[in-house]
Amino acid sequence: MTLLLMAAGRGSRYGKLKQFDGLGPKEEFLMEFSIYDALENGFNHIVVITQRDNVDFLTNYLSSRIPKNIQLDVLAQELSDLPTGTSYEGERNKPWGTAHAVWTARKHIKTTFAIINADDYYGKTAYQNAFKFMTSDKNRELYGLMAYTLKDTLSEFGSVSRGVCERDGDKLISVVERTQIEYVNGQLQDTDSGIKLNGNELASMNFWICSPSIFDFIENDFRSFLEKEENIQSGEIYIPFVIQKVLEKKRIEVDVIPSDSIWFGITYADDKEKGVNDLQNMTNSGSYPSPLWTNHD
Repeated sequence: MTLLLMAAGRGSRYGKLKQFDGLGPKEEFLMEFSIYDALENGFNHIVVITQRDNVDFLTNYLSSRIPKNIQLDVLAQELSDLPTGTSYEGERNKPWGTAHAVWTARKHIKTTFAIINADDYYGKTAYQNAFKFMTSDKNRELYGLMAYTLKDTLSEFGSVSRGVCERDGDKLISVVERTQIEYVNGQLQDTDSGIKLNGNELASMNFWICSPSIFDFIENDFRSFLEKEENIQSGEIYIPFVIQKVLEKKRIEVDVIPSDSIWFGITYADDKEKGVNDLQNMTNSGSYPSPLWTNHD
């Protein structure tokens, strides 16, 4: 059972690489708590996508902490990693986006897997629910979205980008990326589009469950993306956009899975204090040991 963590971001709003900021009581990274929760709930393969300069560091760091029987792959998201027969011209510095980060692992994952952001905390129950879903039906391709309530995913310190979901029963209909969600005069809205929100909408926090066919879907989208010159300098391909396209073509069904968990993320530097306090409180209550890996030989 595989968990893929996306840790290749640049931390532009946070001010540094937040994936490697010590938020835990013993300076653990936030991603370590996600890995811990996943291992406690049946996962046995960890894949981390990061920048080339961080591969050796993160491999050594995590392999010295997680149990030896857990498979660990730390992979670099490279600008040069393109579909066969494609190329691009011009200058580009930033990664190709979250969908490309997932595509980086195509040679290492052969079964249904879960995807998360390395700089978010998703809660223990989310991994329990993910495991149940991933082992629920071996006769069909499984796609799922771990859903959180929008108002519970906001930051006190600035706007956030969220995939706002529409569903029919337990089936996902659409995910619309709202890039500037914040309160304005007491009203929650996406200031980029002007759309007003009530806060009870379901939000995608990039906790996806995917079958390996996602790699083909991403590659097809990436090929089309590279054909458009305006994308080359700074455009990105995102997981929700890829899934939305194949949903519209009725190539897949995506189950909406209640997370039944708290969530918090570190979008801005001021979010750090709350994250540190939350992890300390959970450790004090016995949810986690300290140091985190004490009980894992």
